[in-house]
Amino acid sequence: MYRPAQRLADISPFHVVELLTRARQLEAEGRDIIHMEVGEPDFPTPEPIARAAMAAIEQGRTLYTQALGLPELREAISSFYRQRYGAHVPASRIAITNGASGALNLAFACLADPGSEWLLTDPGYPCNRHILRAYEGRPCNIPVGPESNFQPTPDLLRKHWSTATRGLLVASPANPTGTLLTQSEIEALAAVCREQEGHFLVDEIYHGLTYEGDAPTACAAGDDIWVINSFSKYFQMTGWRLGWMVIPQAYVRDVEKLAQNLVLCPSTPAQYGALAAFEPETIALLETRRAEFRRRRDFLAPALEAIGFRITARPEGAFYLYCDCSALCEDSFTLARDLLETAGVAATPGLDFGSHEPAKHIRFAYTTEIERLAEAAQRLKTYFSR
Repeated sequence: MYRPAQRLADISPFHVVELLTRARQLEAEGRDIIHMEVGEPDFPTPEPIARAAMAAIEQGRTLYTQALGLPELREAISSFYRQRYGAHVPASRIAITNGASGALNLAFACLADPGSEWLLTDPGYPCNRHILRAYEGRPCNIPVGPESNFQPTPDLLRKHWSTATRGLLVASPANPTGTLLTQSEIEALAAVCREQEGHFLVDEIYHGLTYEGDAPTACAAGDDIWVINSFSKYFQMTGWRLGWMVIPQAYVRDVEKLAQNLVLCPSTPAQYGALAAFEPETIALLETRRAEFRRRRDFLAPALEAIGFRITARPEGAFYLYCDCSALCEDSFTLARDLLETAGVAATPGLDFGSHEPAKHIRFAYTTEIERLAEAAQRLKTYFSR
């Protein structure tokens, strides 16, 4: 008898993963596919991190850690906030998690009552709303567009807040748009959440991958804000599945109990590897890679615009260009499938990111070298010149 939980009906497939599966099939058939669909840095994990993890394994440091993670790693992250942002974040408020997704699972397991409503931006990262739904919360989309740089505003927040609303989740830099919130904008959104006695969660997993200076951290806007980060993007440890969360002090014990029961602890070798992530040698390498991502952005944006795509978001961070493709097609999902099959270019349709004008948007990730981006641009130009 097949009878899944009712919540599964509200959880859609992740279309970009299905596109990736098809791309791999085409590659197995001998096709050359240029991957611009998945949000994963193409650089390998920095060698100091890998060396530290291998040393931990060789030395037998593979047992469970504390549920909230290695104390020395929590201290290292606390020092990172102080040195990079000038923000005081005590290690006692930091939990090491199984990636940013693990952090969000713990946050919503802690905060989301059945039927409680949570405001999320549309477009936005799709897994966020599905993780919330898995904990019986109800995602409520705030449609955002170029007029607010694809970010929520206090007025939009007040307009969409209801008696059932329990909080807001934003991302800065955002996926799929790469747009940022300024410090004053973060503080203004936090003030509305406090007025409404709601929670404020900020996804900062693309911090470090910004191109006109560092993004401000919500940790500096109040110690009642939940801040989620990851070792995946800037630190280029995607497959290691390691992240962290800054928790309001009153909830630390609650999150710890959940972590003890749901995950026991994050990967021990990954945590020992991450201790090397903050070493000067590692940071220097990551900064050269950040400069390369900027070079790719500055190459690809005008190349796409010359073809007829419109970039209506200001891509200040992450590694995506969220493009209006309405002048070129009627439906971005059909376009994404046809680009893959016909031109060998894999991109992500707007359908993955929400219900606000998805058919007119498509996302290109500049997570491959410039020579391949140039080849992709040429293939797109040829495709639309047919």
